[in-house]
Amino acid sequence: MSSALLVMDVQRAIVDIVDNGSDSDYLPRLRRAIDGARAADIPVIYVVIALRPGFPEVGTRNKPLAAIAQAGLFVEGAPGTEIHPEVAPRPGDVVVTKRRASAFSGSDLDVVLRARGIDSLVLTGIATSAVVLSTLCQANDLDFGLTVLSDACLDTDPELHQVLVERLFPQWADVPTVDGWLKSLSGTTSGGPR
Repeated sequence: MSSALLVMDVQRAIVDIVDNGSDSDYLPRLRRAIDGARAADIPVIYVVIALRPGFPEVGTRNKPLAAIAQAGLFVEGAPGTEIHPEVAPRPGDVVVTKRRASAFSGSDLDVVLRARGIDSLVLTGIATSAVVLSTLCQANDLDFGLTVLSDACLDTDPELHQVLVERLFPQWADVPTVDGWLKSLSGTTSGGPR
C-alpha cells in the first residue's frame, strides 16, 4: 500500500480555539509524526478549511458552517486561516482547500490521492469530532486503508475525543499513538505501512 499522512485543519485560529492550553505537547507531537512520515518517504498532505468571501458555499441548514459564517471565520486569506507555523508545509507540499467538514468535500483531495497512487491514509488534525470523523467516514466509503493517530488529533471535548479514538475509530481504522506509529515505520520501505 502507498500511504499519505493528512494534516487536517491545523490552522492558527483552530489551534487557538481548540488547544486553549489543554495539550501543550500537541503541536510538537504532530511535528514528530510529520518528520517521521517524511523520513519514511510518506507524502504529507495538508488540508485546510477556507471559505469564499460572502460565504456562497454555506447553506443555512448546515448548522456548523452557518455558525462559522455568522462569526466571519475562515475566509480565504484572512488571519488565522494559515497553517500553524509549528507544523507548516515545506515548499512543494500539497495543500488542499476544503469547503466542508470532510477533507474530501468541496476539495480535489481524491484527485490528488488517486494521481499519486495513494490507497492508504494516516489521519491527524483538529478536531477529532469534525474533520477527522468526517474524513474517516468518507475515506472508509472510498475504500482507503485507514490509520488514525490518536494523540495527533485534538478536540474541544476531551471525553468525546476519547470515545471516538477508543470505541468508534477502531471499527474502521488502526488507531495507534504517534510513538506507536513511528515505531511501526522503522524498518519499512518507501510507502510505509497501512
